[in-house]
Amino acid sequence: MNALLPRDEHNQQLEANVHPTDWKNPTPDQPYQLVVIGAGTAGLVTAAGAAGLGARVAIIERDLMGGDCLNVGCVPSKGVISAARVAATVKNASDFSVNVPDGVEVDFDGVMSRMRELRAKISHNDSAKRFQDLGVDVYFGQASFLDSQTIDVAGTRLPFKRAVIATGARA
Repeated sequence: MNALLPRDEHNQQLEANVHPTDWKNPTPDQPYQLVVIGAGTAGLVTAAGAAGLGARVAIIERDLMGGDCLNVGCVPSKGVISAARVAATVKNASDFSVNVPDGVEVDFDGVMSRMRELRAKISHNDSAKRFQDLGVDVYFGQASFLDSQTIDVAGTRLPFKRAVIATGARA
């Protein structure tokens, strides 16, 4: 995993939730009924749903749990868009007979810090610990199919009956 930059308290909290540096992959003691590759929105929902129905489930993520939505897409963009909307409202305040003093400016570093804080605060929902508590075995590393019933993750062989590939898509 690449280090999250800047190394502020918010990115450290995010990392502690969605790719803890001290995480130890479990050792499988029997075949999984379901292995999910990819811990983005689709993979997390699939793993949680199957575990909730009593299946023995493993999820594999090579980078950050939460996928694009939490880490670079939906959540970060909405945080930045919210700040942009406020800035536009202030800029256009005189249209509503609200006088805002000249010299009001956007602190982009502050906007980005707020975005990282918001992302970190909700990252517990996609955290390795939460999914472990749901009964899902969480593995970090690159998944490789060895055959139709075995996946390798960082040298550990995971036997399985069914697999879901939820690694995202491209247009």
